[in-house]
Amino acid sequence: MVMKKLCFCELILLCHLLLATVVCSKHHGNPANDLVEIINQNRTAQKLPILNDSPGLGCMALQYVELCKGNCSGNSAVNCKPPDDDFTEVFAPNCGVELPTFGTITGHIVGCQSKYTEPSPAFSRVLVKDKKSLSLLKNKSNTEVGVGLVGFHKGPFFWCILFSNGRTNSTFVLEDRGQGIKQKKGCYSGSSFPCNAGQRSAVFLNHILTLSCLLIPLLNHI
Repeated sequence: MVMKKLCFCELILLCHLLLATVVCSKHHGNPANDLVEIINQNRTAQKLPILNDSPGLGCMALQYVELCKGNCSGNSAVNCKPPDDDFTEVFAPNCGVELPTFGTITGHIVGCQSKYTEPSPAFSRVLVKDKKSLSLLKNKSNTEVGVGLVGFHKGPFFWCILFSNGRTNSTFVLEDRGQGIKQKKGCYSGSSFPCNAGQRSAVFLNHILTLSCLLIPLLNHI
């Protein structure tokens, strides 16, 4: 009787954990937005103004790392530098950025990992890990930021942060009333579309499998 009561309580606890997993997945489904929040938290701590989350920049950041597939080194560095013309001739059109609103990109940070990393450790271990990237993060002239990330099948995950000193809501404006072009894979910050990166479902399935492994033995005791 005690065993059944204990198992029932543990079963209730597991159900709550499962519900928490579903809710967490629903409300934190875009890691790119989470990273923008982390960037602004760090700027606020330095008494710097927060950066506007630009979906136009975010989409181009995603385009940037999509181009860098297969260029991830062992130390999280990305050996890939697209030509400057690609921003206006490839990335902007692919995203639906109105070219007359194309502003100045003041810097970028790119990093990669062999597997998906949550936004907080990705920020500190993959992206902002040296003086150059820290200087970009703290640059007082920056006003806008965009983040993109994408994972490749049996390959690494890439993160990219783009900065700009453009006027908020006046530069890197997306066509179709800000909708831009829906990306088929990856995530970018400020997007009104659901995130299509594979890590969301992978992380969710890992939680489900873990909870299932705990749940099955308990059910056998009831």
